[in-house]
Order: sequence, then C-alpha cells, then structure tokens
Amino acid sequence: MKSSNQSQTVEHIFRHEYGKIVAILVHKFGAQSLEKIEDAVQNAFLKAMQIWGYKEVPKNPTAWLLRVASNGLIDVLRREKKVQKHDEIHTLLSGLSEDEKEVSLDTTVDDSQLKMIFACCNPSLPNESQLILSLKLIGGFSNKEISKALLKKEEAVAKSFTRAKKKFKESIKTLDIPIEMGLSSRINSVLKVLYLLFTEGYTASEGTVIIKRDICYEAIRLALLLTENKTTNISEVHALIALMCFHTSRFDARIDTNNELVDLEHQDRTLYNKELIQIGMRHLYQAKERRSSNPSYYLQAAISYYYCEAPSFEKIDWESVLLLYDLHLKYANSPLVQLNRIIPLYKVYGPKIGLETLVSMNREQKLNENALFYSIKAEMLKELDKFSEAKNALEKAIDLTKNEFQKKHLIRKLQKLR
Repeated sequence: MKSSNQSQTVEHIFRHEYGKIVAILVHKFGAQSLEKIEDAVQNAFLKAMQIWGYKEVPKNPTAWLLRVASNGLIDVLRREKKVQKHDEIHTLLSGLSEDEKEVSLDTTVDDSQLKMIFACCNPSLPNESQLILSLKLIGGFSNKEISKALLKKEEAVAKSFTRAKKKFKESIKTLDIPIEMGLSSRINSVLKVLYLLFTEGYTASEGTVIIKRDICYEAIRLALLLTENKTTNISEVHALIALMCFHTSRFDARIDTNNELVDLEHQDRTLYNKELIQIGMRHLYQAKERRSSNPSYYLQAAISYYYCEAPSFEKIDWESVLLLYDLHLKYANSPLVQLNRIIPLYKVYGPKIGLETLVSMNREQKLNENALFYSIKAEMLKELDKFSEAKNALEKAIDLTKNEFQKKHLIRKLQKLR
C-alpha cells in the first residue's frame, strides 16, 4: 500500500514541480545544457521513486529533487570539464539547499517558470515548436499527450521536439523576461500553452484518472501571475482565467461517490463551486472592459458560463450557446470546436440535423480516429432510435479512448444502450 501511495506522491510532484525544476536549472545553467538538465531531473525523480519507497518523503520534496538534480548535473558538467572551479560549483548550488525555506523556493520558482515559458515561445521558433517545447519542458507532457492536444502523430511530435530543442539551445542565451514589445509578441503563444496545460488536466488523455487537478491549478496560477504585469494584463488573459475558473467550478460534480465519471447532463449542480463561478465572472467582466484582437477565450468562457449558471441541463440556453460557437468558429475554426458545436446544434435543431452535419464534417475533416466524434455520433443515433448503429459507434469510441476513466464511462453507456 505504501508503494502505491509513494508512486502517487511522486506522480503528483512530477506534474506539479517538473517544469519548475527544469526552469530553475535552465535559468542557472543555461539553455545550452537543456538535454543534460532533462536527464538530471528525470534521474532525480527515479531516485525519489527508489528512496521514498522505504523512507519517508522529505518535508520539502521539491527542494530535495532540486538538490539531487543539481548535484547530478554538476557531476556531468564536471566530467565534461565545463565546471571546474570550486567557487563556480558553490555559486551554482547556492539557493538549492534542502533546508531552504519553501517560501523562498516558491519565489524563485514563479519567476523562473514564467521566464521559461516566454523563452520557449521565442518568435524564432515555429508556433508548433513553441507549444511542443513548452508542454514538454513546463508540463512534463508525454508525446502521446501532446499528440492528442495538437492532433498530431506521436512520431511527428518527437521529431518536432528534437528540432525545437536544437533551435532553443542555439537561440536562447538567457531566460530574462524580454522587454515590453517582446512580452506582447509572445503572449498569445504563452496563453495557448496555459490553455493546453489546463485542457490536459481537465480531461486527461490517458491513464486512470480523468482530472489532474494539479495541472489545472498550476495553469490558473501562472495565468494570474500574468495579470500582475501591465503589458500582459490584457483581455485575453482575464478571459482565459474566467474559462478555467468556470471549468474548475464543476470538478466535484464530474466524479460521483462511486468514483465514476458523470457527464454534464447528469451532474449534481449543487456541487458546483459558486465562489469560483463568481471569480470567473469578475475576470470575464475585466476581459470585456479591455480591447481584444481575438475574443476566442472570451467566447469559450461565455459558453462555459452558460453551462454553469443554468439550474438544470434541460434549461441551458442552447440557442445562445450555439450562437457563441458560431462566433467562435470565426476565430478558431478547428475540428474540436466544430465537434463541440454539434451538441448545441442538435439540441436546437434536433438529432437528424446534428447527425447530418456531423457526417458532412467527417467527410471534410477525416475524424475516423477521433473518439469524441464517435461518442457524439452514438448519442444522436440513440436519439433517432438507431440502436444498432449507436452501439457500433460507441464500440468504436471505446476502442479509440486511451483514458481508462473515460473508457469505463463509455462502457457503462454501451451497457445501458443494450
């Protein structure tokens, strides 16, 4: 039992602290040592798995991991004769003591992590490379998680990451926050990173849990830090915070007492966090008061608010939600947005129109490997009393779903259909 708890503890810390530790070490040792830093941090987590299995977890596990990773990295650099003098080693290790107060560590971490995100979003890198680099180094994402987030093949993600790391080492000399123009030119990419971090936390692409709360809270924390800088305190930042708050407010209603997934239709709305909804509303108003060149996050936040504020699933204002999706498509016309739009479309115009639109969309987008496509298709086929076809669609969705939590939810739907 202890081994299981220890494994969960390490996974929790990995998700919450991996990016912070990488950011601190890149800040101290330079981007040229990026690959060695990755190896050192991963080795530190492996040591934690081995040692914490029979010892108590340190009072400050982040500082322990930071110290172990730093020592390992310095050993590698010393062997390569890149760190030789005792004074240099002492300087590099300063501030990495295991006994360092947590408050001091958090202050360093906040600055380093934001610097790291902005560095990854360097305009000299292609947009896709910026995202892959950030999700790998800040979020500790696997290739499979990134491939799902970006709708790319795993092999393509791996190749892009290798190219992006090479460019990063060549281009990034310091993690110092760029001047105001630099902040402005990178903010959209930074927000995309935070959005993808949150999305993966909200609906994990693989594994045995559906919600990785640590990732969601981390994305919100970083977004809130952006409001403290006048250059990044913009409409899109507040809109993204509102969106994340509305989604987070539904956490407790998404999992029932049997630890099973509950879809939006059957959620107990009394469990929604009213305080988070109010916080989300405040940021939504602040987003509205500022000019925006791309209201995509604002429109998504407004959609999520309609889902939160309705007293029941039946009383959701589906016509307004559909209108918001239509507007959203003008700014972010992606297969995922189109798929999510199908739900309000069929709620307003009926399952026949919804199914026809979905089939037409599949001819254009080639969604045969998308689990959400088949899940939505099954729902509408069921509404049309086409149970045999609905069963086939659900079975296909189950086959394509990597997350065990979601898979079990779809299996229960299939059993009820039968």
